[in-house]
Amino acid sequence: MGEALKEAQKAYEIGEVPVGAIIVVKNKIIARAHNLTQRLNDVTAHAEMQAVTSASNYLNGKYLKDCSIYITLEPCVMCAGALFWSKIDRIIYSACDLKRGYSQVANLLHPKTKVERGEFEKESSDLLKKFFKNTRK
Repeated sequence: MGEALKEAQKAYEIGEVPVGAIIVVKNKIIARAHNLTQRLNDVTAHAEMQAVTSASNYLNGKYLKDCSIYITLEPCVMCAGALFWSKIDRIIYSACDLKRGYSQVANLLHPKTKVERGEFEKESSDLLKKFFKNTRK
């Protein structure tokens, strides 16, 4: 999760909502990503979406079987849908998203996907609060 937090920090430094994600298979990081919605002018350029694309390219396949994604913020509905279709084995996230998190709507994940709360909840939350405090002045 520490590596995902480093990605969130990169997003923060370039003026993006500070969310980071990494995808791991067999204890090897195969994808690193952070939000790029502002830079790419693309509402779908969330960290999870970027990571899924990168991991799929790395594996040369659309399914992320035997993979885990570590995310600094609970996935939104769009990202949960993409993770559903990717058939990722495990999702670990730090901070809950009480406004836009997928769990606020329904369980949109594949029935075989395991979900866990990870470390660095405070650090992830604090970085997000700092970002929004600075952007809403």
